[in-house]
Formats: sequence, structure tokens, C-alpha cells
Amino acid sequence: MGTVERIQAVADKIKGFRDRGDDIVVVVSAMSGETNRLIAMADQMQGRPTPREMDVLVSTGEQVTIALLSMALNERGCPARSYTGGQVRIRTDNSHMKARIKKIDEEHMRADLTAGRVVVVAGFQGMDEEGNITTLGRGGSDTTAVALAAALKADECQIYTDVDGVYTTDPRVVDNARRLPRITFEEMLEMASLGSKILQIRSVEFAGKYNVPLRVLHSFQEGPGTLITFEDDNEMEDPLISGIAFNRDEAKLTVKGVPDIPGVASKILGPISRANIEVDMIIQNVAVDKTTDFTFTVHRNDFQHSMEVLQETAKELGARETLGDNKIAKVSIVGVGMRSHAGVASTMFDALAAEGINIQVISTSEIKISVVIAEKYLELAVRALHSAFELDQITSDTE
Repeated sequence: MGTVERIQAVADKIKGFRDRGDDIVVVVSAMSGETNRLIAMADQMQGRPTPREMDVLVSTGEQVTIALLSMALNERGCPARSYTGGQVRIRTDNSHMKARIKKIDEEHMRADLTAGRVVVVAGFQGMDEEGNITTLGRGGSDTTAVALAAALKADECQIYTDVDGVYTTDPRVVDNARRLPRITFEEMLEMASLGSKILQIRSVEFAGKYNVPLRVLHSFQEGPGTLITFEDDNEMEDPLISGIAFNRDEAKLTVKGVPDIPGVASKILGPISRANIEVDMIIQNVAVDKTTDFTFTVHRNDFQHSMEVLQETAKELGARETLGDNKIAKVSIVGVGMRSHAGVASTMFDALAAEGINIQVISTSEIKISVVIAEKYLELAVRALHSAFELDQITSDTE
């Protein structure tokens, strides 16, 4: 939805679906750069803009695109009607700028679909019980689309982006990265949480909760994209690893020589939590002298604040020293096939060792293994793992 020309191209695509007999509900975001422009103006008006007024302001971006797209569709002889989040009755809580959807009244949408209209809805926004405009946070348009698909019991929710599907890893890092024909909700959730920018975590969670099949497609290139769905063991043998995610926005903090007493983890992380800083990976080692070295990672933007909080805590606990490193990265392998295959971790560690890459922190779950390494080795690590797990051998469904 970046330009008027793009909006017209979107209208052509929608008309094509409608001409084939599909009932269509379209969720759109603001035009490219518009939300950032609105936020910049707000910052000029108030040091810390009032959340309620911010929602009123930034929600206007989508109001422009729903009207323009509806005009373009009507011009093409394709009846359409636009709705803001409040008008379509997307009810949320009152947490401005990060609202959660509580209920959707699909009555208006169903009436329009029955009348042969295309319904065009502003993504990213809703309305609380008191009639205040609310927004769902960055990437909220994806969440809106999935929520409407769930409410309408749609056959499929298609998310159009600037890529033609979900890849085994970022093609900008690995030239022979492959598009996955399908991936499970579980794997996609892990990929999204570990650094993949294709879909917002909330939208995948919503789709999984309400069993809404998701398909990621390119906005202006034809192709089958990637289907995100539940596992179907009768239909396919899960690959060992489906993808490699990575995140450069990590920082690591360590407090050394903390007395090994009950509750020490809470005493370290409690102040971090109260400072509204999210912790990712955690590792604790107990030395022979009965002291503990405690390491955790945070978002890089929170590094300085975290260090200040940790240093104060370390003094109170009588710790030996605190260390910080904001030149790290997290690399993760993801795949439901891990459940039924042994040796995945050793393959990962062997591949990194062969490239001389030291592992600083390890975290695992049933379907993923994440490691922290020096940031300078990130791309080398991703390429090595992509090769070690033969992800370039995955066959897309168009081949």
C-alpha cells in the first residue's frame, strides 16, 4: 500500500479473486512511512505523547488507505465498503498502543459479503468498551487479518508481504536459501520469536489458537507462497530442520561471584523485570567456592539500562563483578523433526566448531536450539548451519 499506484494494483488483484466467486475481506495497513511520519509529529508536540491521543493519531493512516482502496474497487465495478476498526466492531481492552482483541462482531461484514461487496477493514486498530480508539501495536494489521478470518471462519487467511513466502533462512545471508512450501504454526512461532521478520508473533499465535490456515504471499509476484498450518503426519515426513533464525539485537550481561543462596535468581532478575526489561536467555553456573555466575540476555536497546540496574543489584548482593557485551548475536535452528531425531545438537555444535565459532550461551526447547555467539561470526554461522543440515535440498512445491 505504499503508493496510489500500488493501491490500484492491489485493487486489480482483489477484483480477480472476486470475479472467481470468492467472498473477500481485505485488511490494509497505512501507506509506506505514514505511521512513522505521524509519530514524528507527535514527538514534536509532547515529550511523552499521551497514549490515548497517540492511538487517535496513528489510526488515521489506515483510514486513508481503506477509503482509497474502496474507491479503486468501486471504479473497477467491484462494489466495496470501507470500515475502521471501530466501525467493524473490533472490541479491545483499553491498553492504548498495545491493545488486545476481546471480541469481533462480524454481522456487518457478513451482510456486506451476502450483498456481494468486498469488505475493506483498517488493520491495527479497534475500539474499547468506552468507545475510545485503540491500536494493537506494530504489525497489528496481521493480527487484525487473522482475527477477522477466525471470526468469519474463513477458508484461508492470506498475508501479502514483500517476500514470496517463508524461507529456510534470510536469502540476503544465504544465497541458496529455499522457500518452504509449508511450515507448522509451532515452527513459525519459534521463527518469529527468534528473529524472523515475516510475521508478527501475535498473528501466528492467534491463527494457531483458532486454527486459521495462514499463507504468506508476495504482494506483486504470482506463486503459491508458504502455507502455515498444523502438522499432518499422514501427509508428509517432517524435515529434520525447517529453518534458521537469527537476531542481531541482543546483548549479554553477567554477574560473577554471587553467593549461591536460595532465591538469588529472583534477586538478580527481579529489579530487571521491575524496570520493564524483558529477559531472553538465562544461564547459571555454580563454582566450587559456592558462588554463582549468572548470565542473561536482553534486547540491545535495553543494554545500558540493564547494566545500570544490574550493577546496583550486584553491590547489594556482594558480587565480585559485572560484565556486559552488546556485540553478540543469537542463532537458532528450528524444526518439529527434532522430536523424533537424535544428534541434532551435536550436528549444530560440530558445524560451528569447524568454523572456529565459540558458543557462549545455549538454550533449547522441544523444537529449537539457540546459541549466542560473537556478532562478527553471525553470517558465517548461518551459512555453516544451512549447509550442515542440507536446507538447500528442500524442494519448493513449484519445482
